[in-house]
Amino acid sequence: MALVPQNKTPNNIPKGDYCRPHLLSRDSHRQFETEDSSIISQVLYIDESHDDRPYDPTPISLKHILRASEVILSHADTPDIHSDVSRSTIPASGADEYTLEDDLEQFASSVSLHESYGVPTSIFIAISGKLFTKKWITREDNNKQKIAMGILHAVHQYDWQEKVVLVLGTFAVKNGELWLVAQLYTTYALAREIGKLEQLPELLEGPATNSKSKFEAYNNLVQAVLKVTKLIIRLQEIRRDPDSNAELESTTNSTDFHIATAVYWTIWSLVVAASHFVGITCMGLDYKMEAWGLSFAIQKLETIQGDLEESINSLYDAIKRKKDDKDLAAIAYILENPHLDNIKPLKVLFFKDQPALYDCYRKRRVSIGLLKGKIVILFLTDLDILHEKEYMIVQQMYMEKHHEPTKPENQYEVVWIPILDTWTAAKYERFETIRNAMEWYSVYLPSVVSPTVIRYIRKEDKWNFVKKPLLVVMDPQGNIVHNNAVHMICVFGSIAFPFNKSREDLLWEKETWRMELVADPIDDNILSWITERKHLCLYGGEDINWIRNFTRVAKNVAWEAGIGLELLYVGKNKAKERLVKNIMRIIQDENLSHTIEWHLISFFWTRLESMWQSKGHQLQNKLKSSQLRSTDSVAMKKDDAVMQGIISMLSFGSSDHGWAVIGACSAEMSKANGEHMLRSLREFNAWKTRHIEIGFTPALNEYLAGVSKQAPHHCSNLTLPVTGLMPETVACAECGRIMERFNMFLCCSD
Repeated sequence: MALVPQNKTPNNIPKGDYCRPHLLSRDSHRQFETEDSSIISQVLYIDESHDDRPYDPTPISLKHILRASEVILSHADTPDIHSDVSRSTIPASGADEYTLEDDLEQFASSVSLHESYGVPTSIFIAISGKLFTKKWITREDNNKQKIAMGILHAVHQYDWQEKVVLVLGTFAVKNGELWLVAQLYTTYALAREIGKLEQLPELLEGPATNSKSKFEAYNNLVQAVLKVTKLIIRLQEIRRDPDSNAELESTTNSTDFHIATAVYWTIWSLVVAASHFVGITCMGLDYKMEAWGLSFAIQKLETIQGDLEESINSLYDAIKRKKDDKDLAAIAYILENPHLDNIKPLKVLFFKDQPALYDCYRKRRVSIGLLKGKIVILFLTDLDILHEKEYMIVQQMYMEKHHEPTKPENQYEVVWIPILDTWTAAKYERFETIRNAMEWYSVYLPSVVSPTVIRYIRKEDKWNFVKKPLLVVMDPQGNIVHNNAVHMICVFGSIAFPFNKSREDLLWEKETWRMELVADPIDDNILSWITERKHLCLYGGEDINWIRNFTRVAKNVAWEAGIGLELLYVGKNKAKERLVKNIMRIIQDENLSHTIEWHLISFFWTRLESMWQSKGHQLQNKLKSSQLRSTDSVAMKKDDAVMQGIISMLSFGSSDHGWAVIGACSAEMSKANGEHMLRSLREFNAWKTRHIEIGFTPALNEYLAGVSKQAPHHCSNLTLPVTGLMPETVACAECGRIMERFNMFLCCSD
């Protein structure tokens, strides 16, 4: 039944001398360690010689041969004729249900199966003649390296993975023959006679425990060979993947060397295993194994296994990166090109688990079809958003939207998309809690947003989501018309509709530095004060003594100048809540001025920061469209009254000292630090005549200019959020000098 011819023992050689194979010495071990490169160079040379062959190799079914070999070797453990399985599953010789004719029929079937596997019989015979060579026993040639090289010559026309599988298949067939004989030896006469001719009685009829110990190390080596063979095949399959080509361009030579090394040592290990197989089967219980020889082969294969796994993982990562890049490019193409409507881009963003959205107001799952043809604002955040300014902005927008749902500027929808790299049960629970507190739309589950979409959202040259929430605007045709409209909406509210960059630029082109821009949203009384043509003074700081002096002097000057003046305390940017609330309590108890709620103080300074961001983008776009040099940006910002006003306010808010801004309806405003403003008001009599001639605020500005020139230069600072536009230089709002730049890391305001 053997597919591979067997080498028979010459009758004139004593069994003891004939069957003892030569074992690898420790000197040979050291030789292989030092000559690896030379050996693998020979292996590569043998492989390259296939270019000169006059014929093509016989096609083989690689996976079929590997699978068959694996099945055979999984059964060919320790040949144990004493096993209950063999006696229970194989009928006795001569039984009606198991005849010689049945065996011949099975043999014919195996030939057909053999042909369907595409096994090149001549190659199997050639490999077997070298692998199970008589020279192991006669010691005519005991060099395993030469035998391994001879086998590589026999299979030189095949690819790397085919070489090792053909040798493994040949080895498996020989093992399978022994296993079949062992299983049928006591129950089937044909097997018993074959066993006698193969000189196996001592092995098969001896105690099972003795033979088991002989096979244990041998079987460990066979399992190591199987593992490495599978990795060789997998690595070769990956190398043929078109997505790995870019990675392989720089590593082809080293990868070829690694594969050649793995193939050589796998075949060499099979030669070692074959030598022990011959020794065990020929000498039986008399065979003395040197365990370290098998151990060396196993250790060598384990090292190779680690190298192959590392190479495979590296290539898998490269393929994944390339596929991710392709997916990312496809997503970018859809999101960055116009469509008939917004459904296709929305399907890209929410790619599965339809219906993908959740109506937080009505508490039900809905389809993205409800957003068709609408302006969609994508609210991108992490899970720490309940106290973020962006959350407050969206809440304010939706209060207005629900109050007047038919107004044109309220024809939009907001969809919350939480962005996290990893999710846990606790995070899912928090997600649901936040979702249930909202009034707009949300993703039904975070999983509807694919990792590739999240990668697009995080990319610096795309939407650049890091930590701070974003409001990304998609128009009815699916175009992304603003990568972050939060600053525009924070400054202008619903009049920013339809929330695109063109609208933002237009609003700033029409805007001037006036009290309505700075203070309008923070107190309901402001609009009526402005309508009544009163002057409004916004002031701040944390020096309660200065606050007492300033409010007293300001009220006296207003009475003396005959103007209506309302004072409003707006605190300090990034202030300590406890400290500011204590100051507000004193102001209220002593009736020094008006105050606003703590959260509105925070919103006031947040809105000023948004003004800086939004106005900065408008100036940047203006710079690009006018094709001015980047060095002109400083001059442009310095000449822009609105930007200078914003920078002044943020400079004031970055200081603990007092400050004040005074202005009337759509008129010029006066601004200064607390020291200069208090001095100018105390010296009102010096500019009282000019107040009568040109007005209160222009006259105050004239006098402030003189005070600033007389006063020694003082230090001021400006704290800006590290998001959006970050200028290289900023001019001081008071003296005009370029401010020195520092880095500051702030955890919280407390």
